[in-house]
Amino acid sequence: MLRFEIIDHTADIGIVSYGNDLSEAFSNSAYGMFSLIADLDEVNTAVCREVAVEATDTEALLVSWLNELLYLFDIDYIIFSKFDITHLSNNRLQATVCGEKVDLSRHQLKTSIKAATYHMLMVEKNNDGCRTQVILDI
Repeated sequence: MLRFEIIDHTADIGIVSYGNDLSEAFSNSAYGMFSLIADLDEVNTAVCREVAVEATDTEALLVSWLNELLYLFDIDYIIFSKFDITHLSNNRLQATVCGEKVDLSRHQLKTSIKAATYHMLMVEKNNDGCRTQVILDI
């Protein structure tokens, strides 16, 4: 199964992610977002953080999840490449995320992402699995 795909959007960029379940689709959204920031093949998983977010519904939870990861990137300068969601309900997510501090001698930063937005936001579950879509402000 395809993890994610990038979609063009006027002045921004979007990610459509896929998963067998919602946890996998949310993980793939995060992976897709960080793949826009740097080449994740060059990122080790030496540093881990516990992440917990809450929101009013599943769609808002996706935005909160991605924005919390961007916040950690901005504050701690950590590129995350592994996303292990340990709990996911309609309004709460807990995860362990792993990556490493940016090392400019090894990591070439590509795209600066400001935030995940609510524009064209979608979380869809069906018999084939789950699909999410989010537009990122760059």
